[in-house]
Amino acid sequence: MEEFMRRAHAVATALAGLLAAGTIATPLAQAEPVNSQLAAVSETVYVESAMDSDSDGQKDRIAADVMRPDSGAKVPVVMEASPYYGLGAAAKAQRDVPRGFKRWYDEYFVPRGYAVVEVEMQGTSRSTGCPTTGGPEDTASVRAVVDWLNGRAKAFYADGRPATATWSTGNVGMLGVSYNGTLPNAAAAAAIPGVKTIVPIAAISSWYDYSRDQGIGYSGHTSNYPRYLANYVISAEQKAKCAPVMDRLVREDGDETYDYTSFWKTRDYKQTVGNVSASVFVVHGQADWNVKTSHFGRWWSELAKRNVPRKIWLHRGGHLDPIGFRQAEWQRVMGLWMDYWLKGVDNGIMREPMADVQRPNGSWEQYANWPQPGTKDTTLFLGPAAGGFSGSLTATPTGTGQTQQLANNTNLSESAMMANPETATAGRLAYVTAPLSQPAKLSGEVRVTTRIASNRASVPLTALLVDYGPGTQRVMTDRSPIELSTETCTQADLRDRTGCARPAAVSVRAVTATMLSKGTIDAKNRNSLEVATPVPTGGTVDVTWRMHPKDFVIPAGHRIGIVIVTNHTGYVGADSAAAGGLLNVSLGVSKVVLPVVGGAVIT
Repeated sequence: MEEFMRRAHAVATALAGLLAAGTIATPLAQAEPVNSQLAAVSETVYVESAMDSDSDGQKDRIAADVMRPDSGAKVPVVMEASPYYGLGAAAKAQRDVPRGFKRWYDEYFVPRGYAVVEVEMQGTSRSTGCPTTGGPEDTASVRAVVDWLNGRAKAFYADGRPATATWSTGNVGMLGVSYNGTLPNAAAAAAIPGVKTIVPIAAISSWYDYSRDQGIGYSGHTSNYPRYLANYVISAEQKAKCAPVMDRLVREDGDETYDYTSFWKTRDYKQTVGNVSASVFVVHGQADWNVKTSHFGRWWSELAKRNVPRKIWLHRGGHLDPIGFRQAEWQRVMGLWMDYWLKGVDNGIMREPMADVQRPNGSWEQYANWPQPGTKDTTLFLGPAAGGFSGSLTATPTGTGQTQQLANNTNLSESAMMANPETATAGRLAYVTAPLSQPAKLSGEVRVTTRIASNRASVPLTALLVDYGPGTQRVMTDRSPIELSTETCTQADLRDRTGCARPAAVSVRAVTATMLSKGTIDAKNRNSLEVATPVPTGGTVDVTWRMHPKDFVIPAGHRIGIVIVTNHTGYVGADSAAAGGLLNVSLGVSKVVLPVVGGAVIT
């Protein structure tokens, strides 16, 4: 099996290189049902894990609901693990029968020869133990169930009888949205034997990156967020036992500095990406400001370095599930993907294009890879006022030796930061290119470097990448992580476009400036996220930081803009130490590096 997978992947990689950018391949037919769901067996088991996270002297038991064909044949498993199953009415679930399978996975996969297993993360719903917001305990709860499916762990029914998974081939494909997609990332990074493929949708790859942006806490994440989320998902029965664990989360989360500590390193799955042997199918919204695009971008980059078999969908929306906007294609691809990686069916799915990218108008394009083939770094330099604008952005350095002064942001809104780049404003600096002579396609991560002199040792810097030009902005309504994980997803929902299949509302408005991406850094973390180095109040320092990766097109005739502010409190927590700060930005050496498909479009 493993040798077959390697050969097939090599063929797929070679063929993908022949794909012309932006084409749409003829889709393969999806797998057809072979069993009846009506004949399926449903049961609830409690798997004994290797941990005692609530310190009650007993190993945590992880609840799992199983639906499988009653065919007598061994079958692979499609698994969704979640901390959210115990919320709302599900919290009253009986211990000896499944809560009820509310996703589309059981109705689709069981008739096609799969078991569907829903795992209740430790400390949630009917599982014992304590949730730790991305900690090793999360991964251990998944490991326990995968081990049971492979005959390496014990499980029991509610009445104490042993439960064995003699029906399982041991091959597991994990998928899910938001936290439910984060657990697959954790499982793959931990190299749990039996996990053959993962499908992380709108998923976290680093809990540090979810809570902080390069040394600064995101707005809403500045005060003990790990405890907040753990306390939100914990079952009522476990709260008293887990009080010491909640206290430990507060002590160790490092909100005092927002530095990258060992607490966050153990919650950063990129740190162990070298362990990944499972294939990975990434899905993410380019307008997702909950689980920001750095989560797929930096995870994907590490997977690519190691040539992990992979595929990616980037859609135009925010925190969403593709079943709600591309249902038929999503089910087709998932059927083929699981058949290939869990059953070894050479159905051609790995010879389809690697990347599907949705444009703002709703159309899809396919590419042989992501970032798009032919993407090259293009460097533009921050320069002085020119062409009627308060700052210029050019391919050749200008204004070397000159500086522009920036005062601490006084609660400017993001729209105000971008508005009127012709006018110099104390609380922001704006740098704008000449009109583009041709469209600029950007694919990947933007990097900014500024040389600054400051009168404060603490300088929180934010950069916005802006498309200046008339157009329409389409905004799709997000779903919350709870909605994505708990809304019904029955055949009726898929048929009637309700529940999980309810399309996101789209609002359209005319704009003259569109924020494409942004990124923030605490200048004290310019050398390291682990150790802060105060900004010297005499002399200059260079500060480099990253924006969230995207894939977009800036039309011909528009201008590319970079806007720089400090203390963007609508995005990150306020830094009181920076109050009253003034800094000078050196021109001609400060720059932005853009990932442009085909290379430079600014001369």
